Amino acid sequence: MAVTAGDPAPPFSLPGVLDGERRTYTLAEFAGRSVVLIFYPGDNTPVCTRQLNAYTGDIDRFLELDAQLLAISPEDLDSHQGFAEHQGGFAFPLLADVDKTLAQDYGVLGPMGFYRRCVFVIDGNGTLAHVHRGFAGATFRKTPELVHAIEQACARA
Repeated sequence: MAVTAGDPAPPFSLPGVLDGERRTYTLAEFAGRSVVLIFYPGDNTPVCTRQLNAYTGDIDRFLELDAQLLAISPEDLDSHQGFAEHQGGFAFPLLADVDKTLAQDYGVLGPMGFYRRCVFVIDGNGTLAHVHRGFAGATFRKTPELVHAIEQACARA
């Protein structure tokens, strides 16, 4: 059963990379802050590259709301690090869900077991405030939509 808005956000602990630094990231470490989980199908793919670069370019809009972005895909850390370096870096960590456990917890796997492009906004209390599950061929959610979802989450929390 897939999680929906109003449900507690499933916790996680995943390896990630930011600016070449590797460490484990947990949902719990961001308690009290809004968190945007960006599930994306793959490193070095056209739409995913545009999506993560767009959010990096707009990072100040997220930081103004004290929101933490975390991008998650099934590739490993070596793939994530190479992708980030090739793009000149991203403003948020790339997390590796290699066994797709987190994708299963959040219900983001498509019928063939592939990641779908999905975004979840978690409020400072750990509740899912906004859920968007994409479908094959769908484009990514634009920054203004996510900023609005974060603002609503902050108002409710």
